[in-house]
Amino acid sequence: MTSSIVRWLVAFLVPGGIIFLAAIGFLRPRGLPSWSQGPVQAFPAIVLTFGLFFGWFLSSSRLLLSLIVLVLADCAVILMPPTETDPESFGQRMFSAAACLVPLNLLALSLIKVDPPSAWSGTLRLVFILVQPLLILVIDRLDPTVLLHMFRQPLVLLPESGWTNLPQPALLAFILALVLAGGRYVVDKHPMDGGTVWALAATFVAFQKHREGWSATSFFSAAGLMLFLTFLQAWHQRSYRDELTGALGTLAYDDAVANLGKKFVFAVVGLDQLRQYGNQHGKSISDQVLRLLAPTIMAAGRTGMVFRLAGEEFTVLFPKKTAGETLVTLERIRKAVEQTAIYLGRNDRIFEGEGSLRARSRKVELVITASIGLAETRHSGASLGQVTKAAYRALYEAKAAGGNQVKRGSVVFETRRYSYAETGRIVAYSEFENS
Repeated sequence: MTSSIVRWLVAFLVPGGIIFLAAIGFLRPRGLPSWSQGPVQAFPAIVLTFGLFFGWFLSSSRLLLSLIVLVLADCAVILMPPTETDPESFGQRMFSAAACLVPLNLLALSLIKVDPPSAWSGTLRLVFILVQPLLILVIDRLDPTVLLHMFRQPLVLLPESGWTNLPQPALLAFILALVLAGGRYVVDKHPMDGGTVWALAATFVAFQKHREGWSATSFFSAAGLMLFLTFLQAWHQRSYRDELTGALGTLAYDDAVANLGKKFVFAVVGLDQLRQYGNQHGKSISDQVLRLLAPTIMAAGRTGMVFRLAGEEFTVLFPKKTAGETLVTLERIRKAVEQTAIYLGRNDRIFEGEGSLRARSRKVELVITASIGLAETRHSGASLGQVTKAAYRALYEAKAAGGNQVKRGSVVFETRRYSYAETGRIVAYSEFENS
């Protein structure tokens, strides 16, 4: 349990949290020596250029539109700074509107998947973002009191604290966006949701500390860098990891096989009751069980490489290992699955641990065990295909014997039968004409 919490914290803090702390530490006034001011001034342009290029190249409207939102927010702060003491001045009205709309836009964009959008949906989203500042200017020109009521009206009677220059509607927007984006990250553990949380924090500092001499552009750029790096992290994860479980995927398996060598162990981990629960409760239940048990299997099998290529099994590769050297790890995987308490709660939700409050309301225990088949090449010179077939035969034998066991398979070398026809060769008709 402790190790899983540590992994979750590390995944949440890297890279967004590290960038945020670095920005707080070094982007403050006089925070860096004079020789580094040039690179710092070029930092926004570098982030924007790389972010827009990779967002366009990899077809991510979420990254592109988020960067556009940050650029518009920076323009609003630069062109209309809230330096006036009058809270009803034009600069204060524009600043309050931007501070309220930016977190809501970032939250809305966090709902977009990384998948390439259609041309119409991408265009509509861009128009929706670009029309907002124009609409604010039009409303302000017609009746400035409307903006004052919308973006500067106090929601709760509180004493003046002086710790922030943001009005209450903007603070509420930031709190709402942080809570919802953080909740999405806790549930889905998607890297870009974590990046959105840290980008919201950096954006808040950009608005909050402008009057104290902090560069709003630097913190908007830090927010853009967080979104850019977490997008690359999500893209890599999507390409090389299974989307459902987080285990290594097909591309990673192909890379591993290309450098496997002649000595390795191939193992297949099958969950015995998974198909039964899928037929009984639906595919969503079996998917949830796979997602829940995947971290357990990966942690127990850390001496090998755990993949999910398709279906209900996990593949484990042990390069340069023998079957005897891997039995301890595979037995550890089997015991870890057997000892995991899984319950079906309300709304067809799967929970781990009997102490879960939701599981108590309708506690239906789902017993899960694992059968594991393995095979090795060692000095036999067997191919990957032959070892794979042997491991799957061992898996099916383990399941047929009652499951919840590790079984070792033997590689069977098939003798090829040659016919007389195979000794000839195909010739062109012109060869007969020339003879």
